[in-house]
Amino acid sequence: MAASTMDTSDLATVTRARMRERRAGLGAAERLAAANGVAASLGQLPEFLVDQRVAGYWAVGGEVPLLAAVARLNARGQQYCLPIVDEDRRLRFAPLRPNAELRMNRYGIPEPRHDAADLLAPQDIDLVLLPLTAFDRSGRRLGMGGGYYDRSFAFLHDMARPAQPLLVGIGYAFQEVAMLPARDWDVALDFIATEKELIDCTPPESRP
Repeated sequence: MAASTMDTSDLATVTRARMRERRAGLGAAERLAAANGVAASLGQLPEFLVDQRVAGYWAVGGEVPLLAAVARLNARGQQYCLPIVDEDRRLRFAPLRPNAELRMNRYGIPEPRHDAADLLAPQDIDLVLLPLTAFDRSGRRLGMGGGYYDRSFAFLHDMARPAQPLLVGIGYAFQEVAMLPARDWDVALDFIATEKELIDCTPPESRP
């Protein structure tokens, strides 16, 4: 059992390192093209067009930028939020308002300056756009290894999916792998948007 766990951990480490290296090697033009492609893919998702509280991320380390997607949300008057890391290693979300003042968190990632009253709990968000380093078509996601999203959205384990919030992974098409190992604490994605397509991760038997 211990050897199997170690094998799974090693595989995740190797996959994460390989994908991060490839992602970091992309040029600005490639990232911009991917950002536009992802925005187009998200446009196929009805919830992206109408949900009022949408959470995303500030792209770092070559992650797909969300500038094009956020511009569309802003044009429709939807509220866009960024994650705030709490002391309990869970996420809350603060609105990113026009001309908002930003500060660097402990990981060097910009966060909007906010009051405690501004913070939204994960349950208050309608749609979440999650960064990833690798994914498979069943909705399994490999992140950066901190487990923030899995802890923050663990309540979805007890709910029939899809539910609120809808979880949509954002990545490059090359980050797809055949299969990622399933772990008890993982929270599956409902959809994945790449620059090439929108992938529905709902099991066929659960689709209407």
